[in-house]
Amino acid sequence: MNTNNNYTGIGLFIVLMLLLFSCAEKPHYTEALSPEEEMKHFELDSDFTIQLFASEPNVMSPVDVEWDEEGNIYVIEMGDYPYKGERIKGRIRILKDTNHDGIIDTAIVFAQNLPGATSMLPWKGGLVVTAAPDILYLKDTTGDFQADIKKVLFTGFFANNSEAQITSLRFGTDNWIYANNNGQAGTIHLGNDTTTPGLAVAGTDFRFRLDKPAFENETGVGQFGMTMDEWGHRFFTQNTLHIQQPVIPWRYLHRHNFLPPFNPYVNVSDHDLVMFQKTPPPYWRKERTMRRQKQFDSLKLDRKEYAEKHFTGASGGTFYLSDVFPAEFYGSIFTGDVAGNLVHRDVLVPGKINPAFVAMRSKKEAEREFLASTDPWTRPANFTVGPDGFLYMVDIYRQHIEAPVSVPDDLKAEMDYSNGENLGRIFRIFPRNAIEQKSQPEVLSTKTSAELVPLLASPNQWIRTHAHILLFQRQDKSVVPLLTSMFETHADPRARIHSLYVLEGMNELNSSLVAKALKDPEPGLREQSAILSERYPALLPQLLELINDSSVQVVLQATLSLGEFTDSRVVDAFAKVLEQHGKEPLFRMAVLSADEGSGPNLLTVLNNNGKFLKDTASLKPFIKAISFIIGARNEEASILKLTELLSSPDLKNNANIQVACLEGLGNGLENAKTKNIDNNAIASSLDKNLPVQNEAMKVAIKKIREAMLHSQ
Repeated sequence: MNTNNNYTGIGLFIVLMLLLFSCAEKPHYTEALSPEEEMKHFELDSDFTIQLFASEPNVMSPVDVEWDEEGNIYVIEMGDYPYKGERIKGRIRILKDTNHDGIIDTAIVFAQNLPGATSMLPWKGGLVVTAAPDILYLKDTTGDFQADIKKVLFTGFFANNSEAQITSLRFGTDNWIYANNNGQAGTIHLGNDTTTPGLAVAGTDFRFRLDKPAFENETGVGQFGMTMDEWGHRFFTQNTLHIQQPVIPWRYLHRHNFLPPFNPYVNVSDHDLVMFQKTPPPYWRKERTMRRQKQFDSLKLDRKEYAEKHFTGASGGTFYLSDVFPAEFYGSIFTGDVAGNLVHRDVLVPGKINPAFVAMRSKKEAEREFLASTDPWTRPANFTVGPDGFLYMVDIYRQHIEAPVSVPDDLKAEMDYSNGENLGRIFRIFPRNAIEQKSQPEVLSTKTSAELVPLLASPNQWIRTHAHILLFQRQDKSVVPLLTSMFETHADPRARIHSLYVLEGMNELNSSLVAKALKDPEPGLREQSAILSERYPALLPQLLELINDSSVQVVLQATLSLGEFTDSRVVDAFAKVLEQHGKEPLFRMAVLSADEGSGPNLLTVLNNNGKFLKDTASLKPFIKAISFIIGARNEEASILKLTELLSSPDLKNNANIQVACLEGLGNGLENAKTKNIDNNAIASSLDKNLPVQNEAMKVAIKKIREAMLHSQ
């Protein structure tokens, strides 16, 4: 027997097995890391520190965290993501730091079996919670930290996609609560009352008040992430478009039903979709991108599909409006991208000509992100600023975060969407030179109303906001003199606007206070005072003055608010706004949204002024739009006035304006919902006032005649 040959054979077998093993396909996806190991993968701004605040088992699949006025910390866990309905694992837990070392060590279930719960707002000792199809109110009345009250505040929201449903509750300084609805269809009812007519919310977001039965549509199609500054400027997050601003509120855009199509929200980013991602794209995304690009190329489409380094999962945009971070960070918005495993920061600057803001990168982050992880499981889904003034990052920490419907079936077959549902982290971010806050947060609920009033001036955004909420809830009118004094004398404009709106919430507002606010040195406060002035007709002269304001944001709001009044002075003011700002679409739509700004009287004033209508090329969109509205209204007197205007001395030789008016009128008549005009009178007026016609005019008039013929 040759033992050497046997050993040689065994050795060759082992070598072959090792070679085969080394050549085997590597797993397409990595496995989870411990919180401590995950943190080693963070590349954070060098001036900041990040610490673990909470992790599994005390936190699992977190999507929101909030502190209430008692100092309780609540976390929403979305354990049923993304298969809502199959496994109801949504719950809310109260987190405890029992040894005061700054790290959560205990969790108590406050509420469970909440399908699709995504956001919450502390309210009167309980929580307002979005859990589609409902907005709920949950409260513990027995002291055992478990909700024993569950009340439906609103119902009827879209509930079939956990990534696109009612979410992102935010209390506005104006005492309204705002929420993202992603533009999803639904018919909303107050409480469980489905017998009365509901509110259709398709194409809009949502806002409501809790001091009275008021709820309505709001401009926007926000997804997961919405944030507001003290002055009411709202910004929302939506997947690839990480920061958009809904500039004109829904209530103005629907004063009449004849506006031509218009997008009232603006992508305010000046750096488009590019982000500085540190992780490679996951296997499924890389493969899907290759397939899509191949299809685009085969169809000869000029389209580029990106697998990485472009926003696709933007989430949780949150303002930093506190005082612990360096001053240059005040007013920044932090947004996560759950697909790119990073945190992006935008610096917000108010526009100088266009009233929308501009979101830009800081010079420090020109080629990097505020935080980027090299761990593909890091999923910064949401943020909040805590009572300590630190930024808290909510990391749902999952192997896969994309909605299953977006992944091809063959790629989805090897993806375990539940991998990580029992994991989750919340991190605390603060400057390196800041003093760590490990003590329990200040309890505001035990303070008297008189003690709360000075807190409206706190540099800490959590404290001043929650002081405002408590005063609003208590309705303690003994502090009205203190609030009035704060508004009239305090040096901090934030204190002035909070005190003004607490007074509004107590029904203690008056025209004298609003008159002072209209002249406030802070532009944001002048904006809000313009809104409040709509309640006081005697303040119209002061509101008219605001169209000359140095801030275009104030001018826009003044224009919108003037549309609430019927007065010849308003038409003159609209003409002046158009002469000064008419090249900007937002200003044009602000004017057109009002009855006084969308009729032939305004065109007559503009024509008589002899300025605006001469700049035909850039202002043609306005001329077409106002003519569209006149046609859509289908009011004979207005249409005749428009056709007569076209033969006025200043316009009869201006074919460009005539064609723009005629084209808009024809489109409007086609869209008219009622047909109650004398077609012969309109036709006769066209023949009389436009005897000489070029080819474009002939085409436009033919369309008008056809539209009138179809109305008979």
